[in-house]
Amino acid sequence: MPNLPSAWKRMRTAAKAHAKNKAVRSAISTMRRSLFEAVAAKDKDKANAALRKYSSVLDKAAKKGVIKKQKAVRRKQRAATLVAKLA
Repeated sequence: MPNLPSAWKRMRTAAKAHAKNKAVRSAISTMRRSLFEAVAAKDKDKANAALRKYSSVLDKAAKKGVIKKQKAVRRKQRAATLVAKLA
């Protein structure tokens, strides 16, 4: 356990950041799952809508620093390739 007041504060802020980051990562996983379900069902309209939402969530996460920018770009590219194969 921390001894200094600043260390206590750092522990509290780290816990808050962890909770926020976890929520964002959970949202990414949810959108990713919905995209893959739409692709598996071969539903083009749902897949395109899911791709837009997934891309948006990835961009926001990268902007917040939850995931790295290149990771967001890579995941969007792979998702777009999956959806393009449906057409």
